[in-house]
Amino acid sequence: MKQTPTTLMIELNKVSKWYGDFQALKDISLQVKQGEKIVICGPSGSGKSSLIRCINGLEAHQAGTIKVKGIALNDNIKTKAVIRQQVGMVFQQFNLFNHLTILENLMLAPMWVKKIPKNEAQKLAMQYLTSVKIADQANKYPAALSGGQQQRAAIARSLCMQPCIMLFDEPTSALDPEMIKEVLDVMIALAKEGMTMICVTHEMAFARKVADWMVFMDKGEIIETNTPDNFFKAPKEERTKLFLSQILQHHHEDRTE
Repeated sequence: MKQTPTTLMIELNKVSKWYGDFQALKDISLQVKQGEKIVICGPSGSGKSSLIRCINGLEAHQAGTIKVKGIALNDNIKTKAVIRQQVGMVFQQFNLFNHLTILENLMLAPMWVKKIPKNEAQKLAMQYLTSVKIADQANKYPAALSGGQQQRAAIARSLCMQPCIMLFDEPTSALDPEMIKEVLDVMIALAKEGMTMICVTHEMAFARKVADWMVFMDKGEIIETNTPDNFFKAPKEERTKLFLSQILQHHHEDRTE
């Protein structure tokens, strides 16, 4: 079956999540079509990370439905495993195994989860290390790499599972400023190749460049969904305007220090 551009990759319908008495997500509905790039932004504690962690089953949601490529995400371990093979995830922290080389880190999941033979897994790993421009670091251990290189290795590791969706949870927030661009460049290249992506980030220049849709969250709710153009030039909601004025002011101060 050839997928048409309107294929729904991710569908959230009235999703709610609680941590004890605290409601982290309130009635979230969102659709992501094949090849779309969604950038989620919002103040700290607005539920952005909870949202994308629910999409690949790292966190459980208590109400509503989440479907990934038409498969409803539930507590069934098998279902979660199927969905996780389709959905790659990159976190703030690189989560690489320190006792394994970069190459070994990348080969692990394809060999264990997909049962790919070692030589094939190695080829695949080298292919993606080349695409994120750190093939020369393959035989080093994570500690020998810069933060930016480790994050690029983490992206390549996700790509080795050949997912059709990539989730990014503030992938540059733990990096030194001079390393941010090299990671964003990898993400921009992925976007250009047509990868379906959901990115939680405060990197607004990146958002303007790649996003099809901006999603602004606050206090566990989606406050506004807009095209990047309208989002930055003519946001509809007061809370969006306030957030943008704060974040753009903050970026301006960063630049002028």
